[in-house]
Amino acid sequence: MNRVVIVFLLSAGAAFAQNGHDIMLEVQKRHHSMSMRYEGTIQSCTTPKGCPLDSKYLITKRWVYERIGDFGNSKAIVRFTGPAEVKGVALLIVNHPDSASDEWLWRPAVGRDQRIAIQDRSTKFFGTDFTFEDLEERDADQYDFTITGEVNGQWRIDAKPKKASEYTHSYFWIDKTNYSFQRIEAYNKKGLAKTIDYSDFEMVKNIWTAKTVLVLDVARKTRTGLRYDKVDYNVPLKADDFTPDKLRLEP
Repeated sequence: MNRVVIVFLLSAGAAFAQNGHDIMLEVQKRHHSMSMRYEGTIQSCTTPKGCPLDSKYLITKRWVYERIGDFGNSKAIVRFTGPAEVKGVALLIVNHPDSASDEWLWRPAVGRDQRIAIQDRSTKFFGTDFTFEDLEERDADQYDFTITGEVNGQWRIDAKPKKASEYTHSYFWIDKTNYSFQRIEAYNKKGLAKTIDYSDFEMVKNIWTAKTVLVLDVARKTRTGLRYDKVDYNVPLKADDFTPDKLRLEP
């Protein structure tokens, strides 16, 4: 998203950053890794009016996320490992620095991979409140940034995408101490479309990592909660494993 979730974004002397672009470059630098692997759960609300995260209407899915490459030029796979009805469903995302990302979805029940068309990137990803676009990973140079405020030890930075997007702009709330994302407010032509809140931070291999992410679809009043149980960076992964054919591997 955007790194699944969520996740979005190299300069020296960030303490003296004077503009939004410098700040976001420092965010990117501090969260840099050449590969990563997450395991966790996704809880999605199944009622149109929304529900609390302890509600009986929540559906819980287990998932694995693997990524190789650098910001804006990376490959990632999201793969569901349970329950049985979604086990094996997988999404491959190939991010490009100068063009739209490529995405393929594999569903075992269908028996073939499906190329996700650009016009379908704003649709929900498999019952969650993430769209396919939210799962992309973009480089800081793919946005125009403007600082619009400083509140409670955080910068509020207006981010306008340079590439085609379902969002007109987003506000990024960045912690001024550790340069981590605290919140994202994403807007479309109708207004506020989605909020993403990050919490339960933990240092993993010198990278501040949010272990809990909460996504709210403002219009539908539905929400998705992510919990990262296992997180690791700079793990040995092979680029050859990030192809449409490898989506068919059993989790």
